[in-house]
Amino acid sequence: MTARLCLAALALGWSAGAAVASPEANSLSAAERKAGWRLLFDGKTTTGWRGFNRPGMPDGGWVVRDGTLGRVRGPGDKNAPGDIITIDEFENFELSVDYRITSGGNSGIKYLVDERMVKQGHSGLGFEYQVLDDQNADDASKGKDGNHAAGALYDLIAPATDKRINPAGQWNSIRLIVSGPHIEHWLNGRKVVEYNRPSPELKALIAGSKYKDIPGFGQAARGHLLLQDHPGEVAFRNIKLRSLSPRTP
Repeated sequence: MTARLCLAALALGWSAGAAVASPEANSLSAAERKAGWRLLFDGKTTTGWRGFNRPGMPDGGWVVRDGTLGRVRGPGDKNAPGDIITIDEFENFELSVDYRITSGGNSGIKYLVDERMVKQGHSGLGFEYQVLDDQNADDASKGKDGNHAAGALYDLIAPATDKRINPAGQWNSIRLIVSGPHIEHWLNGRKVVEYNRPSPELKALIAGSKYKDIPGFGQAARGHLLLQDHPGEVAFRNIKLRSLSPRTP
C-alpha cells in the first residue's frame, strides 16, 4: 500500500497493525445460517464484487483492510475507480450492513441496479439508500425537505426526523428490505423510510426529482447492489443478505 493510500486508510480509522474489526465481524452465527443469511463480503477479499460495467474490480480506490471494504482517496482516483457492484443480482431480500464514513463524506448503497442504466462512465443509477455525514457534507443541505440526508431514499423521500445516527468516524448499521413492491430503509434499529415501488405517490416523487428525465428509472424489480464512489472515504463491513418471499401490494 502506498503512503498516500495509507494516509487515506488511517483517515477511515484503519490501523497499520492490529485489525480493527471484532472477531464476530464478517461472520454468520448458526442462527443466521439457519435463517438463510449469506455473507456478501468475507472480510478478506473482494470475491463477489466487481466494478460497475467492468469485468473485475477497479485497479485502485477500493481497498480491503482490517475486515472492511472501503473507498479511499489515493493514486487510483486518477483512473476513476467508479462504483462497485455485486456480481449477483437480487430481487426479494433483506440486507444488513455496517458503514463508517469520514467527516464530510458522501456515499450510498444503490439497489435493484440495472447496468444498462448508466449515469456517466462507471457510475450506476438506481434507488439509493443515502450514506452521508449529515453534519459536515455539502449534500446534507441540498434536495427537498431533507431527502439528501443519511437514510433517505436519495432525492425522493427524507428519512424520519427521529432517526438515530452516529457521527462521522463511528459505525452505523443499515437494514434494507425489498419484498415485492414494498421497500423499507432502517438505520440503527429504527425504520426511517417506507414506500411501495410502483405506487402513484412514488411516481409523482420521481417526476419531481433529478430522475424525471431518465426512461425506466425505478421500474426494475431485480438488480445488483452497488456501493457508490463519491466524495470522501467510506468503509463497509458485515454485509449480509437473505432472500425473502415477495410481499403483495
